[in-house]
Amino acid sequence: MLTAPDGWPIWVSPVRPGREHDTTCARAADGLLQAVQTWNTAGRHVLADLGYEALDDQFVIPAKKPTGGQLTINERARNALHHALRGIGERGNALLKNFKALRRVSLSPSSIGPIVAAALVILHHIHDRTT
Repeated sequence: MLTAPDGWPIWVSPVRPGREHDTTCARAADGLLQAVQTWNTAGRHVLADLGYEALDDQFVIPAKKPTGGQLTINERARNALHHALRGIGERGNALLKNFKALRRVSLSPSSIGPIVAAALVILHHIHDRTT
């Protein structure tokens, strides 16, 4: 899911079968990495969690604690800012989870995708938002 800077959900990826790592899903989503690159080229950044560590050239991720070591004060401060800003983006997940149909889904992935996309459209309609 991508959210606007205020945490409003603006895009959800198609649901993929099985359990896949974040980077695998990002690479499989048509046009996502190209859109992120375009966004970055314009001087903006896309925040992500450590699940995108392999794509740290495209996503801003928190600093990872070194094995047996500690983060510097600057790395801890950067992580605190990163988490605070990403918390706003997590609002998108919370807004979609307000739909009971999306809380505990046990349908096949081919059925879940259209339900999530419909929930996004309904959410936009209810709140009279287009972005």
